Amino acid sequence: MRMLRTRAATLAVLAALAPLGACTSGTDGTGGTGGTDRNGTGDASSTDSSSPPASASSPTGTPTPAAQAPRPRTGACYRLTFDQAIAPTSLTDPVRCREPHSSMTYEVGTIDAVADGHLLAVDSQRVQDQVSRDCPRRLPRFLGGSADDLRLSMLRSVWFTPTLEESDAGADWYRCDVIAVAVAGELARLNGPLEGVLSRAGSRIRYGMCGTAEPGTERFSRVICSRPHSWRAIRTVRLAGTRYPGVDRVRAAGEAPCEDAGRAVASDRLNFRWGYEWPTAKQWAAGQHHGLCWAPD
Repeated sequence: MRMLRTRAATLAVLAALAPLGACTSGTDGTGGTGGTDRNGTGDASSTDSSSPPASASSPTGTPTPAAQAPRPRTGACYRLTFDQAIAPTSLTDPVRCREPHSSMTYEVGTIDAVADGHLLAVDSQRVQDQVSRDCPRRLPRFLGGSADDLRLSMLRSVWFTPTLEESDAGADWYRCDVIAVAVAGELARLNGPLEGVLSRAGSRIRYGMCGTAEPGTERFSRVICSRPHSWRAIRTVRLAGTRYPGVDRVRAAGEAPCEDAGRAVASDRLNFRWGYEWPTAKQWAAGQHHGLCWAPD
């Protein structure tokens, strides 16, 4: 059960990093026009490479006696590594939010561990499903902005439940933290208050999703926009339906919107470059039902 929780958290965190199918183009004729449907390491479309190492499912930090474990508090800040952030439990102590930190608790809820009159274990499928559903659902309201603002950012939700020992001692909470992915496998430092952060233009730029090169090329990797970059994700393309429409349809659905988006931000509207990424079938099954438009930045 612990690995199921870790896998779910990994998908939530790495959705921002998943290489989708990509095409790029430009009105000067120099852009690549071929599309690729490829899977990258550490994304929702790769069933093997995205799984964290076994050590990532172990509790992190220095253990404290279960009976003395306090209930987490909203607004607490933590200095977590990437592996600690995607672990199912955390015993890391909070730090002052004015000190360097990489996660902040935006919600603390109560686990519903009773089903048909029976008490469920904290690492049961039902309990883990509740937490993995509730935390991402509550994040947009906390961050502010629109759903697309969140999709175009590197801010993501991770969550923690008590250890089995803490649960046996009566702990019934779950903790939702917000993190910013700097680059694959690394968290960014969080600065200032995060409540409503995506309603502020400057913060949307800082925590935005950028690329080190043209999407679909070998040197491309997703980075937070506060890091050196050359391309920026500028728009999402929402794709309708419950079943995967197929590569040809998802690719065609974004070409015109992304070309328009690229033109809108270009200094020369007759000679500009743009890019489009679309979800693979495996990413679609994991919940990625939108594509991304890119432009040089």
